[in-house]
Amino acid sequence: MDKLIIKGCGPLRGEIRISGSKNSALPILAATLLADTPMQVGNLPHLHDVTTMLALLRCMGVGVTIDEKLSVEVDNSTINEFTAPYELVRTMRASILVLGPMLARYGEANVSFPGGCAIGSRPVDIHLRGLEAMGATIEVDQGYIRARSNGRLKGAHFFMDTVTVGGTENLMMAAAVADGTTVLENAAREPEVVDLANCLVAMGADISGIGSDTLTIKGVPQLHGCRFDVMPDRIETGTYLVAAAASRGKVKLKDTNEHMLEAVLLKLEEAGANISTGDDWIALDMKGNRPKAVSLRTAPYPAFPTDMQAQFMAMNAVAEGSGAVTETIFENRLIQIHELNRMGADIRLEGNTAIVTGVEKLKAAPVMASDLRASASLVIAGMVAEGETLVDRIYHIDRGYECIEEKLQMLGANIRRIPG
Repeated sequence: MDKLIIKGCGPLRGEIRISGSKNSALPILAATLLADTPMQVGNLPHLHDVTTMLALLRCMGVGVTIDEKLSVEVDNSTINEFTAPYELVRTMRASILVLGPMLARYGEANVSFPGGCAIGSRPVDIHLRGLEAMGATIEVDQGYIRARSNGRLKGAHFFMDTVTVGGTENLMMAAAVADGTTVLENAAREPEVVDLANCLVAMGADISGIGSDTLTIKGVPQLHGCRFDVMPDRIETGTYLVAAAASRGKVKLKDTNEHMLEAVLLKLEEAGANISTGDDWIALDMKGNRPKAVSLRTAPYPAFPTDMQAQFMAMNAVAEGSGAVTETIFENRLIQIHELNRMGADIRLEGNTAIVTGVEKLKAAPVMASDLRASASLVIAGMVAEGETLVDRIYHIDRGYECIEEKLQMLGANIRRIPG
């Protein structure tokens, strides 16, 4: 099992390119199942979860071709299997996203209950209830969701009692080729949901209310393939910005977009960062100053994203003053506290709020990654700690960050990967 060794260094400085969004790529790859002609998807990040999703499509008989520009062409005219098996699904929660399109297009789907990060309860009951409202018959049998439809799914009016990104995506894809109009209320508004909706529209779907909490989808008989490039990864963008802020650095991130990250940029400015932006870049300059601690509370988009909470906690650990970090989305999402405290951080937990009092310096220690974003917080901590930090179980990091050590090396970090 690979590990990262990080030696504390000075401020991060330089420019890097931001990869395509994993959380956009996975539903868009699932959406290719709806197309009746081949589909090209570009700007895919080279990540294990993306590789797993492509393997899942292949195991169902779908033709997957990667060209010299690392775009993927998906041709589902050869599909001959409607099961997403446990062996592939167990490592990746997003595999549940093939359920809606497979059921809507082919009338059947067998999907194993998914895996992924151990960050708390993420039930799929909303996905299932929404599909049932559209006329599907669903049973759970031996760890598999077995869904059937008698003919085309039917449009429905469905209120989601919890904001769910995956649920919104699954039901929107299914509704795109259902018979009649579907209205999804209390829909997720995340940029990745918007990206999927824009992709479906490019494929011929009729969707209104994109970016709002009420989506109206008029079903069409079929969707066609098209060329679609995945949006930049806003969480990767935010992670490198926070790393630069914690290290008192100056960086420019290219091929990204400020508009999908407004809550994060506001908090970085509150921490003392000077932010400048262009059409496809964001720059941060701390002017050599120590960051100021910030308080934040996670909530569904457009509020502060849960996927950036751990990184800000690492920055707060070396900031001036103290800040309260409140997690409202996932009950186990503060599990990085113990490892940060091993490095000399001053963090105490009160319910679902972590009180972080900044210290002048963290001290290197062997630490263990527990989920994707907690892993990123440990990498940030290692870069601003005295000594050599060893981060174990970094397969979590590799699920969400493309070439993390190479990109950080380009910014001047002393970081290297060693085989386990």
